[in-house]
Amino acid sequence: MLLAGVCSHHTILSHVRSELSKTREAREAAMEDNIQDDVEVGFKSLDDNVLGISTMSAAESTLATRMSTHQEFQEHESELPRVDPNSNYGRRSLSIKREATAPVFKEHKNYGTWENLVLAYQTLGVVYGDLGTSPLYVFPTVSINSPQEEDFLGVLSIIFWTLTLMGLLKYIFIVLQADDHGEGGTFALYSKLCRHANIGMTSGQRYSRLESDMELSHYDKPQTLQSKTKRFLETSKVAQNILLLVVMMGTCMVMGDGVLTPAISVLSAIGGIKSEESVISQTVVIIISSVVLVGLFLLQSWGTSKVSFLFSPIMIAWFVSTPMIGAYNIHRYYPGIFKALSPHYIIKYFQRNHKDGWVNLGGIFLCITGAEAMFCDLGHFNKRAIQIAFSTMVYPSLIITYAGEAAYLIKHPENLADAYFKSIPHLVYWPMFIVSTLAAIVASQALISATFSIIKQSMAHGCFPRVKLIHTSKKQEGQVYSPEINYILMVLCLAIVIGFRNGTQIGNAFGVAVVFVMIITTFLVTLVMLVIWSTPWPLILLYFTTYITIEGVYMTSVLNKVPQGGWVPFAISAFFLMVMLIWNSGRQKKYQVEAMHKVSSGELAFQISNTGAKRTPGMCFFYSELLHGVPPIISQYIKIVGSIHHIVVVTKIRFIPVTTVLPSERIYVGRKGIEGIYWCVARYGYMDVIDLEGNEFVDQVIEKLIYYITAIEDPDNNEPLPQQLAADQLAHDQLINRKPTTAKISQLENNSTQKEIAELQHARSKDAVHVVGKVTLISGKNTSWVEGILVDKLYSLLQNTCRSSIAALRIPPALLLQVGMVYEL
Repeated sequence: MLLAGVCSHHTILSHVRSELSKTREAREAAMEDNIQDDVEVGFKSLDDNVLGISTMSAAESTLATRMSTHQEFQEHESELPRVDPNSNYGRRSLSIKREATAPVFKEHKNYGTWENLVLAYQTLGVVYGDLGTSPLYVFPTVSINSPQEEDFLGVLSIIFWTLTLMGLLKYIFIVLQADDHGEGGTFALYSKLCRHANIGMTSGQRYSRLESDMELSHYDKPQTLQSKTKRFLETSKVAQNILLLVVMMGTCMVMGDGVLTPAISVLSAIGGIKSEESVISQTVVIIISSVVLVGLFLLQSWGTSKVSFLFSPIMIAWFVSTPMIGAYNIHRYYPGIFKALSPHYIIKYFQRNHKDGWVNLGGIFLCITGAEAMFCDLGHFNKRAIQIAFSTMVYPSLIITYAGEAAYLIKHPENLADAYFKSIPHLVYWPMFIVSTLAAIVASQALISATFSIIKQSMAHGCFPRVKLIHTSKKQEGQVYSPEINYILMVLCLAIVIGFRNGTQIGNAFGVAVVFVMIITTFLVTLVMLVIWSTPWPLILLYFTTYITIEGVYMTSVLNKVPQGGWVPFAISAFFLMVMLIWNSGRQKKYQVEAMHKVSSGELAFQISNTGAKRTPGMCFFYSELLHGVPPIISQYIKIVGSIHHIVVVTKIRFIPVTTVLPSERIYVGRKGIEGIYWCVARYGYMDVIDLEGNEFVDQVIEKLIYYITAIEDPDNNEPLPQQLAADQLAHDQLINRKPTTAKISQLENNSTQKEIAELQHARSKDAVHVVGKVTLISGKNTSWVEGILVDKLYSLLQNTCRSSIAALRIPPALLLQVGMVYEL
């Protein structure tokens, strides 16, 4: 059943403006003379009423055409002309606001030494809080019966080599090199792979690769080497589905980590007060921890930059004071502690403890928690800043701090359950307690910021429902904040604190999420080595076997703690994974149904002429997911309203597997083969924000169309059009350095062309109307009960709960129309 209705949010306002160069004051003065003309825009004063009903079965539709998705993209690839990026029109930017006046990032920024040092300072308050405060809870989570000197030396040796091999070698020197133009995380790795192998189809039709995408400045050119891995991924649909599932799992595990990190960090720090004041109950600790956590999440709206400047001094105090206490304990209790750096103490540890030693690996593994934030938070800072901060401050501070704790425990093994706070000298206990508590609060920031980044990436890939995203920095492209996600994390975090009540049990759950994220990262980086870097296979084998072995051993130990709380991250991740799978599946079904009902240009022309549809003055943008053909929303609009604007632009928003698309490379335009009807493809990277609130988008599309038409109809253009392109299309290389001046336009001999350009120029004097479709899917008679639940219940719930595409486009309400369409599967 196909039901179509057009709803106007407000009466359309139009104002006159003659030239783009007029000032804002002139625009505002012109708006005072605005005229309400319902007939002119063709909406007949029906406002919020449904304009009409038309029924059509998907099977009975004469316009329905079965299509091959791959063929459709390849078909349309030849129809995408390029425009001159060096022209005045090419340099005008599409309106992309990073919350208020945030700039458009036109090229990769090169940071100077001072800027890198400032960013390195900021990373201490965001990236390294989690990793840096791990000494608070690592030793207390280790359970050793009758611990001896060699036990503590063995634990310290494991901690040292884990930090060195995984933190320093893996993440700092290897994984950070796999960034996607400054962005990190599982989806950044996935998009990097999508650019070098055509495997993006499973993450949504709009994310598929076109050959023209590779000409973008931020699009890495694929390797000419056709490796077996690349060919396998491109030809195997099962492999592509598995890869996307693995990427989603990694993303969901990071979200689970973002819930557990604040809980264990704050609860462990606040719990330290019981070391000196035993009369304080655990209930009081939980209440104080909950209040602190609520305050932390409320601070997120400030943005990463402000939060980092607030938190970084705290972390500097932590990274300076803890190694000083560690050095004091080493000197006082066990000066020879650094002999534990020898790996043979690891062997002695397992020889002595056997199975118990293996079980304790789950607690020891917490020393590396937060290392994944170095990669996930990369977009908030840059690679060099993260490397500088870890190598010069974080890494040496951690080693000395852990060594000091081990030295103290060798002499006081009875204090293992409260190792960190017991190892603090009495004279500085309360100052250190304050620093520790504040540092623990800061520790929560790393994975919270990372969660915001990966949600942004997931949304751009069509794998997560739309939520509100705010760019909080005018200088750093990747600094984002989501109110909805922030409050979801807060509620889940409070539930964890109140439910578990102590840091040890949360620690059991904590390690599960971290180890799975690291294993997935190892797997994806290995694919990058195979498909993109063309790394020699011995080095790939060395990397993969080394880290999959280390992380695999840790994983076997961590899974042993599933009954003691390790099930929590699985439950959290399973919830988010279900949401992502349902959303991705629903969007693909919606795209396929729309593609079945698309209309050809000839059919649309016949409908306009046969039904006597009136051409009303003005300009209208129709937005659709379809890249090829005429979307059914236009045909249905004409059928119901009985009119169509003089200028119609069928607009497709495409997301490219890059971080950002330069404004000069963003827009393609062309004719649809019908008078006054054009198509436009606007391309965005997964960190770009679409904003149609101003006039820049409309202005740029009009200018591109005028330039396009002028270049084609120019009588001085003696260069033949490429044979593979239609007569009304022009290749990119034929448009270089050709600018459509007023004189050039007046020289055009074709009167119809002059009229066409005049109509486009006249369209600037009126506000353009934006029409967005709202497609609802319902199950049909032949739909299975599983698909019925998926479509009618789950996907429908997400579609009605999340933010609409209208909010995502930021179209002014006064210029917005929404067409509701219901398809029966």
